[in-house]
Amino acid sequence: MPVEIEKRYRIGDFSEMIGLNSPTLRYYEKEGLIKPNRTENGVRYYTEIDAKWVRFLLHLKSTGMTIEQLKRYVKLRAEGDTTINQRIELLEEVRRNFEIEFQQLQDSWTILNDKLDWYKGKNGGQIEDSEQFSDYLQSLNHGYLEER
Repeated sequence: MPVEIEKRYRIGDFSEMIGLNSPTLRYYEKEGLIKPNRTENGVRYYTEIDAKWVRFLLHLKSTGMTIEQLKRYVKLRAEGDTTINQRIELLEEVRRNFEIEFQQLQDSWTILNDKLDWYKGKNGGQIEDSEQFSDYLQSLNHGYLEER
């Protein structure tokens, strides 16, 4: 049975594959978030394992994790299982912040839909010409107008 050779990707191909440009990959490398392999001649290359890791980092980043938090997470992960409680604490902090941002996005989505409904109601004659949008919102009583 032939031995499988690990596929290697140069930075340009890798950046296309994962959707990050080369300067961003170099920045992530400089910040210690990724560590590409090097050929004997010092040329960077990446593997499928690197792609999975970068995709995971991008998922964390999409939750609102800052570069500093990502660096902390990477450092803790590298230290091993003795840091699991610290990683849990970090991820719970990120989750709390994400929940706040997510609620704000939901509120914005709701108000966008309410504005569309208001315009359509005015167009269709279900809403009086004199009714202000603020009065319409008040009548819906969604609760997102309250301070959070």
